[in-house]
Amino acid sequence: METITRKDIDPLLEGLAILGTGGGGSPQWGKAILEHDLDQGRSVQIVDPQDVPDGACTASGGIMGSVKELDRIEPGDLVRRWDDRFELAEAFKVMQETIGRNIDFVVPFEMGGLNTPVILSLGARIGLPVIDGDGLGRAAPETQMVSFIGHGISLTPMPLVDALGNIVVVSHGIENTFADQLGRWVITRGGGMGANAHYSMSGADLKRSVIPNTISKAVEIGNVLLMARAQNTDPVDAVSKMINGVHIHTGEIEEIEENEWEGFYFTRVTLQGGAEIVIKNEAMALFLQGKAVTVFPDLICMLEPTSGRGLMSADLKPGDRLALVVAPCHPRLRAARTSEEGRIAFSPERFGQPDLKYQEVENLISGL
Repeated sequence: METITRKDIDPLLEGLAILGTGGGGSPQWGKAILEHDLDQGRSVQIVDPQDVPDGACTASGGIMGSVKELDRIEPGDLVRRWDDRFELAEAFKVMQETIGRNIDFVVPFEMGGLNTPVILSLGARIGLPVIDGDGLGRAAPETQMVSFIGHGISLTPMPLVDALGNIVVVSHGIENTFADQLGRWVITRGGGMGANAHYSMSGADLKRSVIPNTISKAVEIGNVLLMARAQNTDPVDAVSKMINGVHIHTGEIEEIEENEWEGFYFTRVTLQGGAEIVIKNEAMALFLQGKAVTVFPDLICMLEPTSGRGLMSADLKPGDRLALVVAPCHPRLRAARTSEEGRIAFSPERFGQPDLKYQEVENLISGL
């Protein structure tokens, strides 16, 4: 096992902001969470997924809520409140009661400046190791949009604990989108924030479905980016190389159409030069001159051009300049979306594009 130390925090959060593809929560939140845990003497232990015993029990989870709701909360106030009551720990306790066994490891749902540190904090608070991996290798807006579900891992049972203390356990959903939809309904009516636990699985199932070594990859990306800044080399180019991506466009934001609904932040961002980004918390589709050039689950990373810093969708405003880097997602995630469960879970209809068909980003951008 390895331990997250203070020197890891800044590069980790830089990498998570990039892999978060506009979502996954603000790194400022992640910094407050991780520093508070270390200040309290808590230890965050990371384990390679290949070192997890086949018979171990692993589960995922996270906090639920709107990115706009978080804007109304002071990070320091929330992490101190979690010392008295941590909804995510409560959700994992309910999960253990529901499945009738102890959870041995926790695994992040996604990569993101807030949502990955939340799972690291959970591990530190309840004394469980955290898997160096996650369900996506990026961030996504809905609970079923992960590699696990396309590899036959059940999303349910899914305990939900809201900010007011209400507890709901989703035992089963005919459609794999049901649990997330119900979760949004519960959370938005229960104080606007809460937590869930999901995807309980064996160590053997984890090893065949997880996107591996993504926490260590985020640290590596962050270190390369920090070095590029220190050496005054092109940070966007450095990031592109690290994620096997392509810097496809840079332009100024001309217009933002936004709407918040049922815990989601919907945005359509138009940039100079004919680029348009469709966002549902995260960047889900990119068009150039009206042609789709990247579709979820492939990555659309929105970077600040001079620093290479990953930008949050909720912070974008007209006049900002964006450098757009696109990259293929992990092969396991692509394999997941080809299953029947995956086709439903990853459908472009889920982000308002029912006529859009997924094609691999390297095919979409060939010839540009």
